[in-house]
Amino acid sequence: MKKIAVKASKPYEVLIEQGLLSECGRLVSEVTKTKFTAVITDDNVDAIYSERVISSLEAAGFRVVKFVFPHGEKSKCSDTLNSIYGFLAENGITRADSLIALGGGVVGDITGYAAATFLRGLSFIQIPTTLLAQIDSSVGGKTAIDLPCGKNLVGAFKQPELVICDPLTLKTLSPEIVSDGMAEAIKYGMIRSSELFELIASHSIEDYFDDIDDIICSCVSIKRDVVENDEFDRGERMLLNFGHTLGHAVESYYNYETYTHGNAVAAGMHMITEQAVKSGECDRESLEKLDAVITSYRLPLTVDAPYSGLIPLCSKDKKCESTSINAIICSSIGTSFIKKMPFEDFRAFMEA
Repeated sequence: MKKIAVKASKPYEVLIEQGLLSECGRLVSEVTKTKFTAVITDDNVDAIYSERVISSLEAAGFRVVKFVFPHGEKSKCSDTLNSIYGFLAENGITRADSLIALGGGVVGDITGYAAATFLRGLSFIQIPTTLLAQIDSSVGGKTAIDLPCGKNLVGAFKQPELVICDPLTLKTLSPEIVSDGMAEAIKYGMIRSSELFELIASHSIEDYFDDIDDIICSCVSIKRDVVENDEFDRGERMLLNFGHTLGHAVESYYNYETYTHGNAVAAGMHMITEQAVKSGECDRESLEKLDAVITSYRLPLTVDAPYSGLIPLCSKDKKCESTSINAIICSSIGTSFIKKMPFEDFRAFMEA
């Protein structure tokens, strides 16, 4: 088993091993004193994994209740959150009890936010079942819901008690969902590790699983290092937003219906890097390598939406400060920096 210790304001471990899902009851019992927990999941994950997880929890002595909501980004909203609150209250969840997020990024984000706010805070455990959630959203303590005007605009920092990653859950995902998560893996290679980038580039969507444990471990280790240096997102952690400012704008432009998060981020990484090449802040070879690996995982390089429609949506990104925006640029593969510029300069940069 691979163990990665995250030394944030609330220390915890990320556990990575194939087959770990069946051991979740024992593992959860080692980090919490409660014997009452609520599993929060979506309808897709519920049909595949809830029975196994709940059986493991019950075998470890837990009493378990379960809340299921419709899958998809549109469920990451105040209506679903209020339904979770009502469910927790009706079932007598107290501050001494815990929540378990079983699923992908949407499940983890909204469960974490419920844990941060219900009864002013209770503990929660992440059991991510998608690649995107295992390498990115389950680690670092960011929780949120979306608003109609933008993504992740209401949230809180809430570190989990434990993250349990079982790569075998990826076997049940469609190639499209795996590609979605691989966009975040590519991001980690671009901003911090040329070695990780080359490992990802040595595979494609057909054979990615051959080195998946190492890919997950490398991504989590990079995020761990960044989070430990800047837990509350005031400096270095902004680097994790590479491709996301434009990516979130793409998602919003299409009302979260046309492009998944990973697809939008992939296009965002290409678009910002293409402009960085034009401005002389990135070499063309890095752009060509980025485009090749994006394409090999069946992710898009561009979208039909014009910059004139996307750039106003970028002003609603969390990385904006007053009239400025923090753009993330990769000068080469494995090297990145934050470029703070007035919003009108960002518009000119993107429309060049």
